[in-house]
This record gives sequence, structure tokens and C-alpha cells, in this order.
Amino acid sequence: MTSRRNLCIHPRVSEEREGKVVDSMCRDLTAPWVRERSSEGGDVELCEFFEGFERNGRDALLSGTYNMEDLREMGRTKGWCPYFLARHLITFANIIVYSYAYLLDPKIASLISKEIKADSVIVFDEAHNIDNACINSLSVNLDMKIIEASHRNLIRISNAITNIKQTDANRLREEYSRLVRGLAQNSASLGHGDRLTVDPVLPADVLQEAVPGNIRKAEHFVALMKRFTDYVRLRLRVQNVVQESPLAFLQNVYQAAAIEARTLRFTSSRLGSLLRTLQITDVSQFNGICLVADFATLVSTYQDGFTIIIEPCDDRTPNIRDPVLQFCCLDASLAIKPVLDKFRSVVITSGTISPLEMYTKMLNFRPVLTERLTMSLARNCVCPLVITRGTDQSAISSRYEVRSDPSVVRNFGSVLVDMCGVVPDGICCFFTSYSYMESIVAVWEETGVLDKVLENKLIFVETPDAAESAIALQNYKKACDSGRGAVLLSVARGKVSEGIDFDNQYGRCVILYGIPYVYTESRILKARMEFLRDRHQIREGDFLTFDAMRTAAQCIGRVIRGKNDYGLMVFADNRYNRADKKSKLPQWVQQFMTPAHMNLSTDMAISVARKFLKEMAQPYTREIQLGKSLWSREHVESQPASRPPGVVPDAMDMGPPGQNGNGPGPSSSSSSSSSSSSSSSTS
Repeated sequence: MTSRRNLCIHPRVSEEREGKVVDSMCRDLTAPWVRERSSEGGDVELCEFFEGFERNGRDALLSGTYNMEDLREMGRTKGWCPYFLARHLITFANIIVYSYAYLLDPKIASLISKEIKADSVIVFDEAHNIDNACINSLSVNLDMKIIEASHRNLIRISNAITNIKQTDANRLREEYSRLVRGLAQNSASLGHGDRLTVDPVLPADVLQEAVPGNIRKAEHFVALMKRFTDYVRLRLRVQNVVQESPLAFLQNVYQAAAIEARTLRFTSSRLGSLLRTLQITDVSQFNGICLVADFATLVSTYQDGFTIIIEPCDDRTPNIRDPVLQFCCLDASLAIKPVLDKFRSVVITSGTISPLEMYTKMLNFRPVLTERLTMSLARNCVCPLVITRGTDQSAISSRYEVRSDPSVVRNFGSVLVDMCGVVPDGICCFFTSYSYMESIVAVWEETGVLDKVLENKLIFVETPDAAESAIALQNYKKACDSGRGAVLLSVARGKVSEGIDFDNQYGRCVILYGIPYVYTESRILKARMEFLRDRHQIREGDFLTFDAMRTAAQCIGRVIRGKNDYGLMVFADNRYNRADKKSKLPQWVQQFMTPAHMNLSTDMAISVARKFLKEMAQPYTREIQLGKSLWSREHVESQPASRPPGVVPDAMDMGPPGQNGNGPGPSSSSSSSSSSSSSSSTS
């Protein structure tokens, strides 16, 4: 399951690259009122694939496995819309694969995931950043551009209301009657795919209530939103940083604009209802007012675990005025709580989810089962190296006090030059920030380090621009394919550090320059750390180290993408030699961090790397892997039958080997489960 943009096969709509544009164009062709006009003989364009799905696709029951390309191909063959076909099949599928934002983001979950049964097994894979995903799903930022766009949106909506009063006033009266009955009845009256905006943060009991009388009429609602938007604009005219609780913000709203909190709770759903009544499909043009309405609903719904921070400018550009109001979620457990409450079995897993205890605290749940799994390998294909000093025995570190020291910069360059002379194919280097990478590369250019690197490999650089980085990455892989090899200079927490695979020749070595700590002066980060300290007794230093080490694990994990792959992981910072840093790395990395790989100088690390690469160059056949990293049918059948945790075997349930066999497979991930129950459907 994925977005319209990835599944659309309409000749004109599928050419668009931006998701919001595709969504709006799709609604222009599939909205109920558009189809109604067409049925009445109007000259209106419809989507032939959606119409084909409505005629014949709703009764479809498929068997087998279908990825995105399979769904698109089926859509072309049968004339059905792949997107609505996928949404239809969610109810019947045994296994569903999609982004876990579809479960955590309440606005999406209420549309896509509400039909998934409670006895399903939910697996969050690659969940090392699940706490950030939870927080982002309930956070909203408003700046002056959004406020101005919101003001323009309200003018367009007012004009549309005036026009509809003259042409079809009955439509507004029908909407008023629905709102009197309550939001739940209003949503239930919508057709398939007709929900333009949703308000999933409202509790079920509130959904049954009638919408407050002062916003039932369209013109009254628009007037209220104008007052609220003007108040937010006024708050953005601050000269100093302001931080306050949602309750204090609501009190100020009531005093300044006479708007009650209960009324604000309904603004997002009320806006969605109005846009549907006005038959507006291009919701992307109304993004400003939608964000303001979302903020109004969130700030009036949630109190604990949130804060509001208004900043007149960015700390890194203090001379440029760019005010922003940030409604920040501090409690990651709020977004995942509905998932844990609804589903009986939830598994949270990732190859870099470490330490597990930190996640259970932040997500506020008690796991029934917690496992840390090592990698089952027929050979030691992972070689972590902790370099603490250069060839001149000077300590190397990216600590702020010494990061620009000439000896540190010189030794960083020596690590890269020496590795280029030993490592074949591709080398990925990760720096702690773009600014630090630029300063290091500038010195390397002056001192001739880059010229020495170019003697062995080509150099490519990741930039903040996504298009430039994509071109650099493409050419980097071409250089690796040609046999010349290449070096890719990139940034931790950038696009390359997560989501891009450097398997086989694309990544034989990764060099991590320094520890990728997050920007510690961020007021949002400070507020979150204060919340974690008060609520979960997580110290600030522990959280910062945990966050930095999971980012480091993501960077070094780019080079190991399979059991036949191998690579060097170079930690170029003396702080990695400390126990508090090493202990927060994943178990599959720690198992290879022997004393011989710790506290090395550059020349010692090169010697270890040369020996490792010679060992990896030896033939590696399937027979060597059998019984270790690979299982044959005989290995599987020889395993004892599996049982739920805590069940004592007896003569009644002792089946022969091979029935329900389940042994410790060759997985490298760590996992935790929120329930002991299991079921057949996984999403």
C-alpha cells in the first residue's frame, strides 16, 4: 500500500511528481459531485480507471503477492485504479506492507488502517526512529507564510460561500443538519474516497457530539477562523522567544479573541466538512488554513506532553527575522498508544534499535518479550575499527574544542588517504554536519589531501540539494561499477545515511568522522529532554548519546546489506573507545568489536583492514554457509517444535521435528513485543 503518486496510471495525472498535486488532480476526476455532474450529462472528465474499478473491481478477491508494479500492471490490464484497488484489498489481505506512518499518523490511520482487525499482528520494521515518527505526527509548525496563505484561503472560501448561497443554498442547509447530528454521522454520510481532510485526534465520545452552534453556519465558522488566524499572526510578532503550555495559550486566545477551547476542538473536522460542501477538490491550495485548523484542534485536545515555542528567528541566523510558532509533541507514546491499545500483538524491530530499554521508556509500554539477536554468519564479514589517534599519535575527535585543530584535520585526511590505498571499490564518509564537512574539505583542498585521494578514487559530495545529491550518488555508483572506485562525502542524518543501500562494491568501507550529536541548542530538543527527565528519569546526557549512537549505527550499517556482503566500519573519534558509547551500539556490531579492533592508531587500523580484506577475497561458497548462515530443509526439520513462551511441553503436544519448527534464524535485528498473542494477519 502506498500513495496515489506511486500507484497512479492515469496518463495525465501520473506525469506529475508532487504528491499533493497528484492527490488534487485525482479528486478532480473521482469526487462524487464530479461523477454526479457527468451522470447528468455535463461535459466533465472522469478517470476511466476509477470508473472501471467502481464497476467491476469492488468484488475482486485476489490471491498471491502484489507489489506496486504488480498493482499498476493489473490496473492497466483490467482497467482498474491500482490505488483504490489496494485500499479495497486491505480488508481481505493476509499480509499488508506499507509505511508505518500509515498507523502512527492519526490523519492517515483513520482513512487507511481503521479496517485492520484487532487480532492482527503489527510489525514495525526499521523502527529505530519510531519515537521521532510519533512526535512528528502530532506536531505542527506555523510561520508567516502559512498565516498569509491561510488568510488568502479564507477569502476564497468566503467567496465560494457567497456563490453557493446564490446557486445552491440547499447544500449548506443539508450540511447544517448533518453537523447538528454530530461529526460521526457527518463522516458516515461520505462516499468512498471522499474524505478530503480528517480530524482523527478527537476522541470517540466527542465525535458523537453536535458541532458547537457558533461554527455550524459556514459564514460563522469562517469568521471564527479569521479571528484565530489574526491572533496567531499577532503572536508571531514577538521580539523574544516565548514558551508556554497549551493551557496558557488557550487562556490567551479566549481573552484576546473570545474563542473557547471546545470550539477549537472541532475546527479541523468543520473545515473538512465545509470544503466538501463547497465541492473543493484541490485541497493542496488550502494547505495554509488546513494547518491552522489542525493546530487549533491539537492545541485544544492535548495538554500534557506538549509545549508551544514561538521564536522570532533561527538561532543559527539571528539577523534574519523568520518567526515561527511550533506546537511540539514531547511524548512519543501518545501516537503509538492507539496502536498498542487496539492490536493484541505488536512487534518493534530494527537492526539498529539499541538499547531496547530506552524505547520502552519513551514509548511507555512494558514488552512481554525482549530479544537482542546477533548475526549468524559463516565468516566474520564485519570489521569495526575504532581509531583514537593518528599516525603522529595525536588524539582525533570531533569535539567542539578540538574539531578544527590542524592535527585533527590532518589525521582525518590521513585516514581517508590510507584507506583509499587499501580498500577496493567504494568508500562512504560521514561527517557530523554540512558545515563541518565543508570546513574539513576546504582544508583538505588546500593541503593536497584531495589530490592524494584522486590518485586512487574519484570524489563525490552530498549537498543539501536533493537533486544534486541524486546526481552525485548516481555517478558514484557508475565509478564503482567501472572498477575505478569512488569516495562519497556525506553527512550523518542526511539522505544518504538512511534509506540508501551501498551493497557489495558500492560500499566496502564506511568512515564515520566524529559522533553525530544532534544540535543541542534547539529549544525543542531542550524541552523534550526536560520532559524525558521529569517523566521517565532519562538523563539528558544519556538521551543525547543514545540518539547519536543510533545515528552512527545507521551510517555504518549502510555497507552490510546481506550475508554475502562485507565491509569495514571505521569510527574515527577517540570517544568511541568509551564503554558508554560502545554499549549503545547494536549487538551485531558489538560482537565484532574485540580488543584488537579498539583504540587503534591510523597505521594499526590500516594493517587490520588489509588483513581483513585479504580474508574476504577468498572463495565463499554456499556449502560453507550451510548450517551456519543458511539452512536447508533438513536443518529446518531437525529443529524442535515451537511453543508460546512459558508453555511446558508434555507428551500430548510433542510433535515430530519439522512441525511448526522454529529455531533461531539468521536475523540481525532486535525486537520487542507488546503482547503474547499472535495472529495470522500482519501489517
